[in-house]
Amino acid sequence: MRIGIAADHGGFELKVQLSIALKAAGYEVTDFGAHELVTGDDYPDFVAPLAKAVARGEVTRGLAICGSGVGACVAANKVSGVRAALITDSFSAHQGVEDDDMNIMCLGGRVTGYALSRDLVMTFLSARFKAEERFKRRLAKVEALERERT
Repeated sequence: MRIGIAADHGGFELKVQLSIALKAAGYEVTDFGAHELVTGDDYPDFVAPLAKAVARGEVTRGLAICGSGVGACVAANKVSGVRAALITDSFSAHQGVEDDDMNIMCLGGRVTGYALSRDLVMTFLSARFKAEERFKRRLAKVEALERERT
């Protein structure tokens, strides 16, 4: 599975740690930056390219990290075809994929510690969309909303 990862200064250290763990677990990781710690950088500069790569299928799933995870989530969800959520618990990490076909998980580098983040990421990556009729129906409604954007 190809994983994309991106973070601004607020999530930089967590991104580095998670990238190492993912590679050690055998995942192919594409790093969308930041590639160095710059305290004045902006999360959309890194999250938008990640989200576009997920939407185009260039990476299977994405991890977007900023200080709280909120900004990264907001930016990622502006890209059509992305279903991103800020995740802080294991139930949501798998349920978001199983029921809602979540393809980007957002984390707060200043909020969620490494050990929990790693567990959440592994749960997210091991989950699979159930593709039941009710879930597909709901996602079709979400896709219709994306087409309506003004």
